[in-house]
Amino acid sequence: MNLTHIEHIGIAVKSIEESKLYYENVLGLTCYATETVVEQKVKTAFFKIGETKIELLEPTDPESPVAKFIEKRGEGIHHIAFAGDNVDNCLHEAESKGITLIDKQSRAGAEGLRIGFLHPKSTGGVLTEICSK
Repeated sequence: MNLTHIEHIGIAVKSIEESKLYYENVLGLTCYATETVVEQKVKTAFFKIGETKIELLEPTDPESPVAKFIEKRGEGIHHIAFAGDNVDNCLHEAESKGITLIDKQSRAGAEGLRIGFLHPKSTGGVLTEICSK
């Protein structure tokens, strides 16, 4: 698998507006973009530190995966995303190595990226996202 860097760390929050205060006022980061991803039932907010992004994920539907995550585990780190040159190739390679996939094919994500998730039951409990432009 040809991964190049950590693209972002996804953090599930109940309210982006409330959570932004910590990232902006305490850590001194700037929110450079917000976006609603209708297909994933989330609103996102992005901060950048070095080459890595922090993505806040606020559910827009009580039945969304992020809402269910918060209900079960509370707010906090939801996933880690790695950048790869081709998400579909990375997904197929992971599956060939015995990893259970959430996504068999890439789908549209925030910031115009193609994304695909690996199931945390196969990745040591860490929800893993692969993304590419």
